[in-house]
Amino acid sequence: MEECISVFDMLKIGVGPSSSHTLGPWRAAERFLNEMKTEHSFTDVIRIKVDLYGSLSLTGKGHATDYALMLGLSGQDPETIPVSEIDGIVQSIKTEKKIKLGNSVWIPFDEKQDIVFNRQFLPFHANGLTFTLFTKDQEVKETYYSIGGGFVVIEERPNAIKNETIKCAFPYPVGKADELLAYCHSLSISISELVYENEKAMRTESEIDHELMRIWDTMLECMYIGCHSEGILPGGLNVRRRAFDMHKGLIGQAIYSNPQEWLETIRKTEVKFRQILKWVSCFALAVNEVNAALGRVVTAPTNGSAGVIPAVLMYYLVIENHQAGEKEIKQFLLVAGEIGSIFKQGATISAAMGGCQAEIGVSSAMAAAALCELMGGTPAQVAMAAEIAMEHHLGLTCDPIGGLVQIPCIERNTMGAIKAINAAELALETDALNAKVPLDKVIHTMWETAKDMNSKYKETSEGGLAVAVNLADC
Repeated sequence: MEECISVFDMLKIGVGPSSSHTLGPWRAAERFLNEMKTEHSFTDVIRIKVDLYGSLSLTGKGHATDYALMLGLSGQDPETIPVSEIDGIVQSIKTEKKIKLGNSVWIPFDEKQDIVFNRQFLPFHANGLTFTLFTKDQEVKETYYSIGGGFVVIEERPNAIKNETIKCAFPYPVGKADELLAYCHSLSISISELVYENEKAMRTESEIDHELMRIWDTMLECMYIGCHSEGILPGGLNVRRRAFDMHKGLIGQAIYSNPQEWLETIRKTEVKFRQILKWVSCFALAVNEVNAALGRVVTAPTNGSAGVIPAVLMYYLVIENHQAGEKEIKQFLLVAGEIGSIFKQGATISAAMGGCQAEIGVSSAMAAAALCELMGGTPAQVAMAAEIAMEHHLGLTCDPIGGLVQIPCIERNTMGAIKAINAAELALETDALNAKVPLDKVIHTMWETAKDMNSKYKETSEGGLAVAVNLADC
């Protein structure tokens, strides 16, 4: 039986600011507790400790890894927890120095002693964390790795980095772009149609449709919140939210009762080229400002790059096709998810492994491919759009100032979105038979570039802008 990556593996709903440093550790904590439940009674537990390694340790504070672990160990769900309650829950744990393990049993917990930031790297992956559970009679340890996009694996599992997803039997298993194009050619169907057929092996059509629209509704609400929230982002850099002011300059002071009404109003607004750039940037900024403030976003494929795909889809809805609806939204997300899964299998979506090319670069490729299909591109042109977008992100480093997903991360989402639109347009104007660089080649090149990249440019905040800017001046 093949191991397959679903669209819903690539597009997950969670809490910011980072899929690898927040959502991954959160899910690892949940997984550890679930595994311990089968072997131990929580009433026997007297202590739990978490050791963080590598990039999780070096930039974990800025990425709220400690928050994620406390929330995960206390049984909170990142998809459903009211984000307004996060600070209160965490502060209570810190003040009371105890945690309700799995939301069932209170045990002592001192986050300064029980969450340990170790600077050293584990050999398997840059994002390692070890849980140790203590009872009166024994201690139990388990090490997990957060490999990007909220994916979590255990080292001992064969081929864990590439094959950690649910086992399934896709009728058309895809690991490379060439395989995807071959299926589309032989069946005379689009990429989105092929992906939909694969998803039907795991879910009913109504479940697929519902989940795709739930993802879009989360994206839309995130953009809406970001465009209507002002102030300073948390973390100490004193970064001012810009989407609010940009949005007000574009649309004025009007008040909307819900995100859908807001969307329909924008669609009726006459937009010129310069305003298009501003609108796309505004949408991307809005998402990643929400992400930076521990808001709810969709990993696409990561939290740090969550703004690119919704911004490009919004561009299509408000600029290119005012008649578009659920059909086009689902089509876009299906293509984006499939392209992301090919990058994940052939390279990485973890900035700790590949730099920012693995996050913004991949998200731009996903968005470019999806937009290209919506605008009438053939499967070959769709693959070309993804290739063009990634080609112009190769070598992009990850160097967050202060270990926060703010500078340069938020602005990079605007650049990734604009490049995605440009890549789709270039592909649509090109005969794909004349392509010199196949998508699989650029994915291979990206992975080789990642392996050659110095570790200080891989989400460690030890190089680039992270050391060029004095935090005291921020």
